Amino acid sequence: MGLFNDSLGASESLFRNELALDYDFLPKLLPYRENEQFKMAACIKPLLQGRTGKNVFIYGAPGIGKTAAIRFVLRDLEEETDEVEVIYVNCWQKNTTYKIVIEICEQLGYKFTQNKKTEDLFRIAKDIINKKCAVFAFDEVDKVEDFDFLYTIIEEIFKKTIFLITNFKDWLNEVDMRVKSRLIPELMEFRQYSAQETFGIMKKRSDFAFVPGVWETDAFALAAQKAADIRDIRGGLHILRESGLVAESHSSKKITVDYVKEALSKTEQFFARKPDNLEEDMKIILDIIAENEGKKIGDIYKVYQAKGGSAIYKTFQRRIRKLADNRFIETKSISGGTEGRTTIINICKLKKLTDF
Repeated sequence: MGLFNDSLGASESLFRNELALDYDFLPKLLPYRENEQFKMAACIKPLLQGRTGKNVFIYGAPGIGKTAAIRFVLRDLEEETDEVEVIYVNCWQKNTTYKIVIEICEQLGYKFTQNKKTEDLFRIAKDIINKKCAVFAFDEVDKVEDFDFLYTIIEEIFKKTIFLITNFKDWLNEVDMRVKSRLIPELMEFRQYSAQETFGIMKKRSDFAFVPGVWETDAFALAAQKAADIRDIRGGLHILRESGLVAESHSSKKITVDYVKEALSKTEQFFARKPDNLEEDMKIILDIIAENEGKKIGDIYKVYQAKGGSAIYKTFQRRIRKLADNRFIETKSISGGTEGRTTIINICKLKKLTDF
């Protein structure tokens, strides 16, 4: 037996397709979201019959397949027909009506967007779309700063289905009434994956990403269990990737439990966000929440104002959503009482990966 038979050669890798561990990677089959995908398709099908489709509001926690499911359905639609324009916009990146309309034009193939007003660009997009019909998917829609693009699409595009995707169910309550009354969306909640489903998803991705046989059974079970504990497939894929990289750094042909543990200790920052990286006003808001846990958002805003905070209430709400999205805080929408619906806020009690 050679001295280096158990060592990884310089030209060898444990990975055969590392891209399969990207959250945006779309496998041929998307397991455990079949019901949601069929419902999405049912809302689009009227377009294929020459009628307008149904609008859908999709919500659920981060990392549980909302984006993957809608992109999967849109991919199938594009393979099925050329008669439906498919527009997908990530509103984290395109968060104003102007940016969104430019993105729509570019996806439609119209590139001459420089020095044109929003109204002129939308008129061009409308003329293209109304020759057919369209599906619009606005992901991370809670990041938008205005609703003009939605109102215009609802009013001026004849046959369409609109998907609005967010982590926050209560975001719909903030939508301008002139938009909401015309939108009338169906609600679709994405539930958390079970531990068994998380294991299945990670196993499928692992089969795509790694050379067969490199994972020791106990090591993969530990990685999958951590993903189930944090309830985030995106995080689970990150653990798989980091474990493989750690094993390669040790020139190992196997990914062992020790390498998974080392990967977990190195990836704490992926899950536990550091307040030091926040904007100054966000740090102030976080400190106020820490001193006023369990209180309503309106009461926390009053404390914020009393301490010299200058943001208007809508901007304050947006910063609260950002803190929740980055897992600094937890929000819970409640109804009842004299104030109607409101939001209760607490500091997030996420454990470290190595605490589970």
